[in-house]
Amino acid sequence: MRAGLRRGYGARMGSSDLYFSCDVEADGPVPGPYSMLSFGLSVAGSFDGSVFTPRDPREHTFYAELKPVTDGFVPEALAVSGLDRDALVAEGAEPGRAMSEAARWVRERAARERAFPVFAAYPLGFDWMWMYWYFVRFAEGGSPFGHSRALDMKTLYAARAGARVRDSVKAKMPRRLLPARPHTHHALDDAVEQAELLQNLMMWDGRP
Repeated sequence: MRAGLRRGYGARMGSSDLYFSCDVEADGPVPGPYSMLSFGLSVAGSFDGSVFTPRDPREHTFYAELKPVTDGFVPEALAVSGLDRDALVAEGAEPGRAMSEAARWVRERAARERAFPVFAAYPLGFDWMWMYWYFVRFAEGGSPFGHSRALDMKTLYAARAGARVRDSVKAKMPRRLLPARPHTHHALDDAVEQAELLQNLMMWDGRP
């Protein structure tokens, strides 16, 4: 990624990455013993190798609340999202249906733009772990992002700023990079908020 990428709308058809910002809320630290309760996806923009084209992150979104796949949960993790786990047991979407619909939505959005879908999150490790595991286990056709088409916003900031990863936190970022939207721990709200962070990082000239 070069500093100071131009904002524009002339990306070559078939040569762009299309970034999907994602946020996950779960009831524990890892998939398998615990469950993903909700996730949100937001189209953040496209990049053709020289031009980043931002999108309104509220325009193209996907959100689902899922039926838990295990009985185990960590109360402290569950409390972060405020979701009602008992209600999700009764009324949450079946993971197979939700993940298949999400995968199809990602593929269709990317196909319309003849672009490659890229998963983006802050930080990547947690959200990718959950989404990849759920896509592989439950979605028809598996992961629409393959096994590695993903971008970590934390690492992107560290590389662009010349900062240590441990210092690459929002509290230490220049104020103009920070999203205007609040971080609510609602998965779709936070996917949209972090799409704005990605846009700011992609168009940042690297100066404080």
